[in-house]
Amino acid sequence: MTSAFVRLPPHAPRMRIGLFGGSFDPPHEGHALVSRMALKRLRLDRLWWLVTPGNPLKDTHGLASLDARVAAARKIARDPRIVVTGVEAAVGARYTADTLRYLRGRCPGVRFVWIMGADNLLQFHRWRRWEEIMRTTPVAVIDRPGATLKAANAKAAVRFSGARVKEGEAPLLATKAPPALLYLHGPRSLSSSTALRRKAGR
Repeated sequence: MTSAFVRLPPHAPRMRIGLFGGSFDPPHEGHALVSRMALKRLRLDRLWWLVTPGNPLKDTHGLASLDARVAAARKIARDPRIVVTGVEAAVGARYTADTLRYLRGRCPGVRFVWIMGADNLLQFHRWRRWEEIMRTTPVAVIDRPGATLKAANAKAAVRFSGARVKEGEAPLLATKAPPALLYLHGPRSLSSSTALRRKAGR
């Protein structure tokens, strides 16, 4: 970690803030759809889009610049409760576990929830210190096309099956002691950053 003076989005103790990380290369309406659902169903005060410098598990060759992706994400977000930030690059965080540790230290009393698509849950066990993430932060998994049935059998889902939170308790997730794992089902988008890059010839 680097500077203790990095400017974070506005926050205050007891606020419920969702953290939605990704390369957003490019951002699309599916990201906005997931975010609106999470804000409503989880009763979040804010949702931060954490635009990563680059996914350690993916080839970052040809990745658009961070500034370009942040600017594009802000055009897509279009909701005053969604804040787009490149804070991970600012603090030198390469892995999600590092980001969460930094934010907990800088934002005492804030109730963070990690938000991911069900497709990411399938390979979550490959993330650096993924069990630490589960044990320190409530996690909401958003249903994604093609991953509905597979997600329940993901290694992380099986490992933390005892931490499963009923979908009807979604408004309480931010206040639950981790590990706490919730699946959210609702409107789904077929939009995909991979497909959009392919269409653009990238």
